[in-house]
Amino acid sequence: MGRIAYVNGSYVPHHEASVHIEDRGYQLGDGVYEVCEINAGALIDEPRHLARLKRSLSELRIAMPLAEGALPIILREVMRRNRIRDGYIYLQVTRGVAQREHCFPASPVRPSIVVTARAVDPRKGAAMAAEGIKVISLPDIRWGRPDIKTIGLLPNVLARQAAKENGAGEAWLIDKDGMVTEGAASNAWIVDHENVIITRQIDNGILSGVTRATLLDLIAAEGLRVEERRFSLDEAKAAREAFITGAISLVMPVVGIDGIAIGDGRPGPLAQRLRILFHSVAKRSS
Repeated sequence: MGRIAYVNGSYVPHHEASVHIEDRGYQLGDGVYEVCEINAGALIDEPRHLARLKRSLSELRIAMPLAEGALPIILREVMRRNRIRDGYIYLQVTRGVAQREHCFPASPVRPSIVVTARAVDPRKGAAMAAEGIKVISLPDIRWGRPDIKTIGLLPNVLARQAAKENGAGEAWLIDKDGMVTEGAASNAWIVDHENVIITRQIDNGILSGVTRATLLDLIAAEGLRVEERRFSLDEAKAAREAFITGAISLVMPVVGIDGIAIGDGRPGPLAQRLRILFHSVAKRSS
């Protein structure tokens, strides 16, 4: 059986799934999204993902496309129909279909919703974590509200492509003060030589990562020291360890930044430990 997608009330074969040509997401990037991990048949941190979805929709003044209780049912049905045990589920909501103009539609339109799921072999992520990834740094050229998880990701796309072309797994974005904001598709972390874990504080300059929040729960439970503050690219390059977090990458060690080895150039023990323990504190919803 092929993949199945949910599109505006219908479950359809993935290769037949489509939206209207005047959907504002397609024409204007006027929408938001969430990506939620599926691990051993369970959704990971679903309540936090749905809460962030509601916040993003509210910031863009887009209505929820469904009754609140219906969305978890659809997510599980998409999982079931695609027979996903490990992977991720993608949820996108746009303002809907309307004649193209920059202002909101004069008359309210129904928001569009798409849900898809994809299987991922967790052994691949584990193998990557065992080797660690390299990172490059680039100027942060995104709009001023990356805290909203909008589908307008062109700067992120360009950054990730640059990383790929330079043999790196991620790009860290640098603000005008030389400080690391976050990765193109992840939150950024370092560990200093006193074993203090450092990540940028939540503000309008970064996305409030769900995996980030759960990792902070784990760090607290383990009694580890953490500072939520800005850190510079130079500080990152001199760190004992570095890593990224995200719903798909989980906790992924960083072994080099801009060609400079981090620590001894191998995945740091603290990052590896946090990766192993992550699912022990993450909320599982079956």
